[in-house]
Amino acid sequence: MGLGAFGAPVALTAVLLPLGGQQQRYYVFLYLGLVAVLATVWGLWPALVGAAVSFVSVDYFFVVPYGTLTIASPTDLVNLVVFFGAAGLVGAVASRRRREQLRAQALAHELAEANQELIRLNREQAAAAQAELRLARTEEQVRSLQESERIRRELLANISHDLRTPIGTILTETTNLSADQAIRDGLRARLQIVAGEARRLAAMVSDMLDLSRIDVAALELDMEPIALSDAIAAAVERLQVMSPARRVDWNAEAAAVEISADWRRLGQILDNLLANADGFAPADTAIELEVMADDGRAIVRVIDHGPGVPREWRERVFDRFVRATGPADPGGGRGSGLGLSIVRGLVEAQGGTVSLEPQQAGVGAVFRFTLKRAEEAARPVSG
Repeated sequence: MGLGAFGAPVALTAVLLPLGGQQQRYYVFLYLGLVAVLATVWGLWPALVGAAVSFVSVDYFFVVPYGTLTIASPTDLVNLVVFFGAAGLVGAVASRRRREQLRAQALAHELAEANQELIRLNREQAAAAQAELRLARTEEQVRSLQESERIRRELLANISHDLRTPIGTILTETTNLSADQAIRDGLRARLQIVAGEARRLAAMVSDMLDLSRIDVAALELDMEPIALSDAIAAAVERLQVMSPARRVDWNAEAAAVEISADWRRLGQILDNLLANADGFAPADTAIELEVMADDGRAIVRVIDHGPGVPREWRERVFDRFVRATGPADPGGGRGSGLGLSIVRGLVEAQGGTVSLEPQQAGVGAVFRFTLKRAEEAARPVSG
């Protein structure tokens, strides 16, 4: 910038010197124009430098006596002073114009950025409004689904509760009638069929009530230390009342583990898993029940030697009303399809986990659940 302010008048002088002639007095206007250009391009100080160099060049080369900085005529002195003043004024005006131009450019740039920001904010605001609308619709759908689910649960609980009384009456009366010696043998057999179906219906109602309690976290649990071997022995005994020919292999010594559980609900878990295994295991095979202790938990595995769970059913095996056909249940009518769902709910309500192990050749289905050992459940939780 400084070299340009110094070199521009020098270059102009080099161009004008060879021209000579009578027009030298007008060269001053060319220098004024040059100063204006310098002020416009670079600002006031480069213009003042250019004006000073132009003043010296005009005095040295174009004012008599030539080749010296001496001024012979008072008129020339006045002209040179006027030239320098005019050059400074032109530079100041041009410099101010340049500043205003730069300010205008900066303002235009800021306005452009502000406009882009407004466009971005408008887009974000529109996107936010759309997201808020979608959220409101989703919340409304969730509320509607929750209300529908609440009504469904209440309806299920009410119907299940209302069915227990007539079912109980049917079961009591048919049992009493079948025990009456005056009833003929053929009628007694039919009454026993009715009683059996009433028991099955009562079990289904009980299952639905349990599921409704699980759904609303309303299970009443009496958690206490329980010897797992005692619970297994009781469950095996109950199974053999229903299926006298079924053998259950288990190790009482390995099962001598004390866990924290609700006795009635633990029995329900074992009953459902053993009944499920009994429905799918071939008649001439035993159900295996293994117990292991690991990392503060008791692990129980119920193993049958049936066909196993098909691949397409494995992800849904704990879903409600999922019911397959087994060797002991060729029509698929045994059970409500709620047993494994209830098992999952009861195990998780007592702080455990339940799963179906990966299929192994020649083993059948292996259901596994865990519950906390009594000493682990009694240990205080650190803050």
